[in-house]
Amino acid sequence: MIQLTETAISKVNEIIAQQEPKPIALRVSVVGGGCSGFQYSMAFENNKMPLDKEYAFPGDLKVIVDQASLLYLDNVRIDYVESMEGAGFKFDNPNVTSTCGCGSSFSA
Repeated sequence: MIQLTETAISKVNEIIAQQEPKPIALRVSVVGGGCSGFQYSMAFENNKMPLDKEYAFPGDLKVIVDQASLLYLDNVRIDYVESMEGAGFKFDNPNVTSTCGCGSSFSA
């Protein structure tokens, strides 16, 4: 199960409202890369694949995750944070065993 905070839901819905054409969902996935092996990816999507898992959130927000990424995203919590260093989405993933020094990649 993927969890999004109210702040993250609000920010994604705000960004979707600015898109033309309006995407059907937000795809969250794990891709290979970075110094620790994996990185998170978020992209707007207009096509759902047959094996994708779909999650519904307030504001008609749909989040889809591919089968392979589900293994790494079980119980992940996604938040949107704004701080002096900048703003962005933050992943709190209990499956992570280590992260790189810059915090942009992980291993599980």
